Amino acid sequence: MPNLIIITGTSGSGKSTALKAFEDLGYLAIDNFPTRLLISFLKEVKESLSTDKVALVMDLRDRYFLPEFKTVLPQIHKLGYFWELIFLDARTDVIISRFNLTRRLHPLLREKEVGLEEVIEREKELLADIRELATLFIDTSNYNVHQLRNEIFTRYQTRTDLKNLVLHFISFGYKYGIPPEADYVFDARILPNPYFNPELKPLNGENPLIKQYLLNYDITKTFLNFLTEFLNWLIPVYAKSNKRYLTLAIGCTGGRHRSVALIEFLVENLKKSLFEVEFIVSHRDIKKDV
Repeated sequence: MPNLIIITGTSGSGKSTALKAFEDLGYLAIDNFPTRLLISFLKEVKESLSTDKVALVMDLRDRYFLPEFKTVLPQIHKLGYFWELIFLDARTDVIISRFNLTRRLHPLLREKEVGLEEVIEREKELLADIRELATLFIDTSNYNVHQLRNEIFTRYQTRTDLKNLVLHFISFGYKYGIPPEADYVFDARILPNPYFNPELKPLNGENPLIKQYLLNYDITKTFLNFLTEFLNWLIPVYAKSNKRYLTLAIGCTGGRHRSVALIEFLVENLKKSLFEVEFIVSHRDIKKDV
């Protein structure tokens, strides 16, 4: 069943931050979505099978939100969507502080003689009925951006959200420097070096002859098994810490033989157990010293 998250609440309560968190969890995320387009949009999404997770911010910026939102909810259910309504709010003094900090204009502040505090209280009154419909209420008064993001991740992240993790492997040569973007670096220089075999020297680690040469040594198998086991543990843990990208670099002397082959082995192994993860492979120095 497709999942629809509707985020609403007072201006300055963190709706955009919450929406960004859902986007990072793999949801199709749209801000300031018009009420009158909702049903036709959901039909299109369902028919196209483009995604089964949608998150929308809907609020008073849309003039039809208050008069028509309640009538739309039953139609969402008939379309076969499981929907949740998240209502965000914060103390008035906190919202005032946030607007002063960002120097943004409250969307309902149109008349100069009306103060910000009065407008915020008025918005809370207008949204009172919508708040009663909420399946989840979050008071963000004591949250910063990161804490609100963590709240969303804690409630909505599951094992299947591994598919939102991008795992980038980079092979490199130490003689050309360690990739600065690497989160973890492993040293393959402990393995036998095909460079010193005249027949293998012109080849690179993508060649089956290089791979077979390395697999003939027990130290290669041990190192590969260690890395596979370690990464099978690390990657799900890393995903739960709300990270979306993980870059792992493996280096050898020149970046053409051992590091390349080791990454090829690793990705092949990891895809069997971490099939949700997106893998990107870059052999940075494979064409150098040819």
